[in-house]
Amino acid sequence: MELSSEPVAVVVALEMSQIESKDDEPFDGVGDYESLPPHVSVTTHMTAGAVAGILEHTVMYPVDSVKTRMQSLQPDPNAQYRGVYEALKRIIHTEGVFRPLRGLNITMMGAGPAHALYFACYERVKRSLSDIIQNGGNSHLANGVAGSVATVLHDAIMNPAEVIKQRMQMYNSPYRGLMDCIRTVTRTEGVGAFYRSYSTQLTMNIPFQAVHFITYELMQEQLNPHRQYHPGSHIVSGAAAGAISAAVTTPLDVCKTLLNTQENVALSSVNISGHLSGMVNAFRTVYRLGGLSAFFKGVQARIIYQMPSTAIAWSVYEFFKYFMTKQQLESEAGPRRM
Repeated sequence: MELSSEPVAVVVALEMSQIESKDDEPFDGVGDYESLPPHVSVTTHMTAGAVAGILEHTVMYPVDSVKTRMQSLQPDPNAQYRGVYEALKRIIHTEGVFRPLRGLNITMMGAGPAHALYFACYERVKRSLSDIIQNGGNSHLANGVAGSVATVLHDAIMNPAEVIKQRMQMYNSPYRGLMDCIRTVTRTEGVGAFYRSYSTQLTMNIPFQAVHFITYELMQEQLNPHRQYHPGSHIVSGAAAGAISAAVTTPLDVCKTLLNTQENVALSSVNISGHLSGMVNAFRTVYRLGGLSAFFKGVQARIIYQMPSTAIAWSVYEFFKYFMTKQQLESEAGPRRM
């Protein structure tokens, strides 16, 4: 896939090669910017990751709201939708134009630090394991393990935000706002409620991120073998990684949504009193409520959400990593020209 920004990328790449040729320790090539740890600092990874995470969740948030509602196991008759577009149209028409954005504030607050740690951890672990397994080459095993380790840190921050977000996204949500949701959940269910789905979240996200990173790196090997900054390849690779990983982990996402929202109507219909907890109980309850098909509720919305989300995240992350690294190199090369 070719984008109109490629000529600009080529010009910038040539400028970088000119800078490199004047350094005392030249690089192995422009396309190797990603494999140069001295020039890609942890701060760069964290900054690029934070920006990517916030944009990823913000741009596609209305679709995420639809996905949460479509995963409801016993939805209100007024909240049963045939598709993503029809759902958004009805929500805006009946509940107001800002209703699909309810809960976005807590998501943005969590996404920044969560993705900063996520990408920084991924890059560090991937590089360390690749040095051991492939002598610095690209290792798919390293990519998968690095993505899994990064997920543990990411979800530790994002899980409470997910609980609050999904409760505010549901139809007829009883909470007046962010603080009311936090106070009510803490008072009625305890602080532990914010981590009730953490084990399920990890069970879902570890395979999700392992598939995600392996797919992205495989696509990059095919579309961008020299690992240059190439927007088109980052977008396509990110979209493919998001679609595949979203599809295969939808059953776990349905269970996570049930644990986060604690649907009273659904739980009452199977004579469950109190609060549902545990991945095994969630799986059993989903099956009792809808059979095997219930595990794939909202799969269309999940894929539609994840494809552009991961495309945005990777393209923004790679751009900021490239841009910040280039600025650092130019600042280091400047004094040498004088």
